[in-house]
Amino acid sequence: MKLTRAFRRRLRRGLIWVAALALVLVALINNWVVNNSEAYVYSNWSLLPDNEVGLVLGTSPFTRSGKPNPQFYGRIEAAVQLYQLGKIKKIIVSGANPDSTYNEPRQMWRELTKAGIPSQAITMDFAGVRTFDSISRAKAVFNLEQMTVITQEYHAYRAVFIAKKLNIRVAGYAATSDNIGMFSRTYIREVFARVKAVLDLYVLSTEPKFLGSREVINTAPEIEMQPPP
Repeated sequence: MKLTRAFRRRLRRGLIWVAALALVLVALINNWVVNNSEAYVYSNWSLLPDNEVGLVLGTSPFTRSGKPNPQFYGRIEAAVQLYQLGKIKKIIVSGANPDSTYNEPRQMWRELTKAGIPSQAITMDFAGVRTFDSISRAKAVFNLEQMTVITQEYHAYRAVFIAKKLNIRVAGYAATSDNIGMFSRTYIREVFARVKAVLDLYVLSTEPKFLGSREVINTAPEIEMQPPP
C-alpha cells in the first residue's frame, strides 16, 4: 500500500509538471504569434496599406443564443468601409458551407450587396472551412500574393501569421465587435487555435481540406469611391 501511495504521489507531481509545461508552451506560442503579427494589424483605416483584394473571414451570422453575431456584422461593416474608401477593390468572402442550411459565404454576399457592394466585386470561397484553409486557398486557388485580411483583432493575429508563413504580403484590418474577454469561450478557443496553426505550419505540413483547381476573382466595374457617411 505504501508503494502504491508513493507511486500515486509521483504520478500526480508528474502530471502537474506536464500540465504546467503545456501551459507555458501555449503561452509562448501565443506570444510568438501575436508579436510576429501585430505590426501588420491595423485598426485605423487611414494607416492601412491599399490592396487590390480584401479577404473577409467567415463566421456565423448568429450567436449561440440566436441573436445577430456582432463579429459577423463587424466584418461586413469593415469590408464595406474599406471598399467605399478605395482601400480594396475586390472582396473574397471565405467561410464554411457544410450543408444547405448553413452557408457563410452566401450570407456575407447577401449583406455586402445589401450594403451597396456590386456583386461583380465579390467572389465566394465555399471551402474556407477554417482560417488556415481560407488563407491557404487565397494563394493556392485565387493566386494572391498580396491582400488585406478582414476580421476582429484577436483573430487577425493568427490569420496574418499564417499568411506571412505562406509568403503572402498581408495586412490585417481589425473589424469592430463586442469586447472579447480573455476568459470567454471565443478567446480561449483562439488561444488553442494559434497553437494548432503553428503545428499545421511547422510540424504537420497541413494542406487545405479542399483545394481544387485555380479560380478567377470576380472583377467590378470602376466606380467613384466615396467616404462612408
